Amino acid sequence: MSEIFKGNFTQQEPIPDEGIEAALEVMRSGRLHRYNLVGDEVGEAGLLEREFAEYTGAKYALAVASGGYAMATALRAVGVKPGDRVLTNAFTLAPVPGAIASVGAVPVFVGVTESLTIDLDDLGNKVGEAKVLMLSHMRGHLCDMERLMEICDGAGIVVIEDCAHTMGAAWKGVPSGRWGVVGCYSTQTYKHMNSGEGGLLVTDDDEIAARATILSGSYMLYGRNGTVPPDEVFERVKYETPNVSGRMDHLRAAILRPQLAKLDAQCTAWNARYAVVEEGLRGTPGLQIVERPESETFVGSSIQFLLLDWEDSAIGEVVSRCLKRGVELKWFGGAEPAGFTSRYDSWRYAPSERMPKSDRILRGILDMRLPLTFSLEDCAQIARIIRAEVGAVYQGQGA
Repeated sequence: MSEIFKGNFTQQEPIPDEGIEAALEVMRSGRLHRYNLVGDEVGEAGLLEREFAEYTGAKYALAVASGGYAMATALRAVGVKPGDRVLTNAFTLAPVPGAIASVGAVPVFVGVTESLTIDLDDLGNKVGEAKVLMLSHMRGHLCDMERLMEICDGAGIVVIEDCAHTMGAAWKGVPSGRWGVVGCYSTQTYKHMNSGEGGLLVTDDDEIAARATILSGSYMLYGRNGTVPPDEVFERVKYETPNVSGRMDHLRAAILRPQLAKLDAQCTAWNARYAVVEEGLRGTPGLQIVERPESETFVGSSIQFLLLDWEDSAIGEVVSRCLKRGVELKWFGGAEPAGFTSRYDSWRYAPSERMPKSDRILRGILDMRLPLTFSLEDCAQIARIIRAEVGAVYQGQGA
């Protein structure tokens, strides 16, 4: 009889006990707002900012309401105006072009490679079309960051990194989010730290940090943040920078701080699960593994594989057959958005031209979460099921 997987692909680990206790202390105090502080108290939000800045090696960190808010704030803080064109990945999730559109700017899509990273040749062809790149490390895949920065620096392109899927990852030892001028992170439930919703922004630039702090809704209380640019920088920008309130509160920060302390151990645990699934899928006829380069330190909180040049109906059959056996695969190649999956041509607020090379790759991408509630044995079973169902459909196509 065929194996059936009984696990839940959306079940996360519980919040650490230390986080629950810290959250209770915040609730007992009644002072949830980040600027409701007593005397020289830093507060949970400020402490999280200091600790995250130290973790990433950044000068400044800002805790905000979501990863999407962090991206929109970064765009405003670097000077993007309505009507400006902003380069970004064709393979990403809707909040990335959504952040660009939210400030009145226009996304310009750059292609994707079979490594699921931004196509650097296509980027080189398009650098004259914009002054900012919102680089999405989609699904945790890092491109050759040295080459990307050479292209962008040579063309005067400001790089903002969307690190929603790469918190804890690095390229040649440099953390994701630290190559560009701003790094943006998410702490939404399915990311590497879980506060339900939330985000963080890091930068070394005094003026960007000051503008972002005021944009986040600091009023004139910016001196109470955890990492604070010099007063004279705020004096230059405080009357010309709008308040677009999106602060993180002490409650979410309290939940996150213990998770940050154990983030590296969590990343190791994700990678162990990733390795089991990858090994189980390797060599499956018709299935292409996404190989990880040696320079990349990645976090395997999800895994992707390619069914390149398969018929849409056959890919749909793989998804359906796996689901019947308890394995939830997400397909980025569908003609219509489903759940969180969508494509660059789904976003009608972002005009685009056809990208045949990228379309071929997008059509073949299958994606699967790897929550830490799965055991290594669970991951081995999942790989067996996928391998069997891909093989059955592949043989049925007469391949």
